[in-house]
Amino acid sequence: MSQSTLTSNAVGPVKRILIQGKYETKVMLSNGEQLVLAVVLPVIALLALTVTNLLDGVADRAVDAAVPGVLALCVISTAFTGQGIGTGFDRRYGVLRMFSTTPLGRAGLIFGKILAVLAVLVIQVVLISVVGVLLGWHPNLVGIVPAAVQLLLGAGCFTSLGLLIAGTVRPEATLAITNLAWVLLAGAGGVLFPLSMAPEWIQPTLNALPSAALGDSLRQSLIDGRFSLAGMIILIIWTAVSAVAATRLFKWN
Repeated sequence: MSQSTLTSNAVGPVKRILIQGKYETKVMLSNGEQLVLAVVLPVIALLALTVTNLLDGVADRAVDAAVPGVLALCVISTAFTGQGIGTGFDRRYGVLRMFSTTPLGRAGLIFGKILAVLAVLVIQVVLISVVGVLLGWHPNLVGIVPAAVQLLLGAGCFTSLGLLIAGTVRPEATLAITNLAWVLLAGAGGVLFPLSMAPEWIQPTLNALPSAALGDSLRQSLIDGRFSLAGMIILIIWTAVSAVAATRLFKWN
């Protein structure tokens, strides 16, 4: 038995998850493509929504409606698309097969990746908030705590969904599915634009999506200072179902 295996076996499950989370965070921050997806595109989206009239009527000022939507987009970019693609190709090149020989396990891998997503999300939230303030954003202070809870739930939900896809289909399919979903959810899934702007016939369907629950909940919190119980319930259900499915169905290779 190797020294690394002995050391890994001697470490408790929580410590293993923390170590994995640290490793995953370093990988994400050193990947140029993921940084573009996680930082550059959300900032561009924030600037575009602020200087155009696409969000007229949602709030008194465009930037107040733009920032919550872009924060939701950050969650999807990092937790769903970024983790899905990265994990899919790690699976192809045998990196995950290496982890399967350690005591980390599926649950440890998933929770380690969630920790990495949360670490990168903190950076994104700070960056988008600073840019938003420079553009004149004034969030409703009453809604900051509910918004933080919603971001945490969204990170867990979309990380689990990304890993579910990455762990069950081929890497090429993961790449196509996550990128297509990112575009569709950002534009028509209730992320950047509230559901009230969508045609009435499709609103009930969109309302059941975690993207709409996250986007609209953040807007209600940061614009009106209101807590969205319905949005929270939808996020909790999606998080629980996707986490259980990812844990049970994830394949190392």
